[in-house]
Amino acid sequence: MQKILSAEEMREVDRLTTEKYGIPSILLMENAAHAAARVITEKLGGSVAGKSFLILCGKGNNGGDGAALGRILWNQGAKVSIKFFGNVHETKGDAKINFEFCKRYYEEQTLESDSSLWKNVRLWFVEYGDHKFAMEVSSTIRVKTSTGIEANTIVIDAMFGTGLSKKLEGELAELTKRIISDKKKYETPYFVSLDIPSGLNADVGEQIGENINADLTITFTAPKLANVLPPASNFNGELVVANIGSPQELIDNSPSRTFVTEKSDAQKWLEQTNYTADSYKNKRGHALLVVGSREYSGAAVLAGNAAMLSGVGLTTLASSESAQLAIAAKVLEEVITHGLAETESGAVSAKAFDALEILLAKVDALGIGCGLNSKETATRDFVREVVTKRQTPVVIDADALNALAPFDLQGSLDLPLILTPHEGEFLRLLGTMDKEALKDRVGTVRDFAVKHQVILVLKGERVLIAAPDGRVCINPTGNSGLGKAGNGDTLTGIITGFVAQAVQAKVDIFETVVAAVYIAGLAGDIAAEKFGRRSMLASDVRECLAEAFQKLGTPSSRAANVA
Repeated sequence: MQKILSAEEMREVDRLTTEKYGIPSILLMENAAHAAARVITEKLGGSVAGKSFLILCGKGNNGGDGAALGRILWNQGAKVSIKFFGNVHETKGDAKINFEFCKRYYEEQTLESDSSLWKNVRLWFVEYGDHKFAMEVSSTIRVKTSTGIEANTIVIDAMFGTGLSKKLEGELAELTKRIISDKKKYETPYFVSLDIPSGLNADVGEQIGENINADLTITFTAPKLANVLPPASNFNGELVVANIGSPQELIDNSPSRTFVTEKSDAQKWLEQTNYTADSYKNKRGHALLVVGSREYSGAAVLAGNAAMLSGVGLTTLASSESAQLAIAAKVLEEVITHGLAETESGAVSAKAFDALEILLAKVDALGIGCGLNSKETATRDFVREVVTKRQTPVVIDADALNALAPFDLQGSLDLPLILTPHEGEFLRLLGTMDKEALKDRVGTVRDFAVKHQVILVLKGERVLIAAPDGRVCINPTGNSGLGKAGNGDTLTGIITGFVAQAVQAKVDIFETVVAAVYIAGLAGDIAAEKFGRRSMLASDVRECLAEAFQKLGTPSSRAANVA
């Protein structure tokens, strides 16, 4: 898990890097510029020579990064034009050093050259001060170029970094509006933002006004919330986190409790639960799913099949009696089915608990809720009894969540409760339908998980996973094609299967859920590549699980690749 830092936490890391480790701040700025240059050079096929760059610089350190980057690109053979929105004499610190160099060098070139030779000048520095510049600067960006990153002109956005906390105003707001408008109308150059697209507040996932829509964002040291949490993250384009020399210890010791899941987290979990020579079904975990009713047998099939393909040793599916035959006809042959006592409408009855109790004693994880039909009072009573008398970790989804809303139970470290609501279900768990309660999604899921000592998986454009100790992980995999019916049932099956394996392997349950969500999202991304978001189905996601596992690689296959 990669830690996400706030703007203030990032400033503290920079300060301690200088004060505690003696690394000068000007060197950090230089490192940031070189890191950005390396990323850009790689994107351009290994060389920037002959390419044209337009760099938009604000007055702060982000602008200083841009000026230093301009100098480096110029040294590597690029033609660089820096538009500086301010007066150099009013700047300070490391940024001023870089602004003064670029300005002085430009003035020396133009003073020594005949005006007819100015076209040969490769490092331009235009200082705008307080004059109006939005129309003039935006017109220089409005260049018809070839499609994509092969365009000759690349625009570097270094107007604001992580210091912005209110929406843009004045000429900078006007310039941003013009850039946004032109990107919709014209074939514009490739945009690269340093640290964060200008106009976004680094510490929130919402837009605060007009902002740059980047094709690539190079952020330094650690991601910020607006780099990874939508809708703000949707304006980052591709995100690259560049190391600029701050000791990892400072990042690890920062107070942030927010993270983004990494590929290595999923790989670590696969290694911890790896199939060994003595693996057999009981050592791989037994998952029980209490799902389905007469009207909703499909949800049970999706959950059961997904659990079986997650790598678990045994999957048992318990549903209402009248749904059992329909489910058994469609579910994988390897899945065991059981019928439970039901109400007249075909939903699971409260009387079913006595028969289920025998099964509960034999399994490693329980998933409950998909297609249960919580409209029945008897079913709601049944769900509460199952959860309160649990003997294993329990994954709670769909109708089981509605049966427990508003939520008043307590989880535990020994027998974790894993709740997987979408936003509507989460509001019901909170006891409100006011969407303002989710304005701070990260804070709200953290508070809920800590208060009730549960693991909370809040589904949405970017899934959030909150732990009882206050950690929150933002999952980077997945796409809008997962927003179709049945994908919640599939995710429940995957998580339940993963948890059953984790119990047998004695692996941390929170880390297991983080890995399950990442791999499920990766399977969704593979399905989107194969079938397209419009056509992909929940069953496609399940079938792409095997490819997701292969893409992450087993320990042996990764070792072979390295060799």
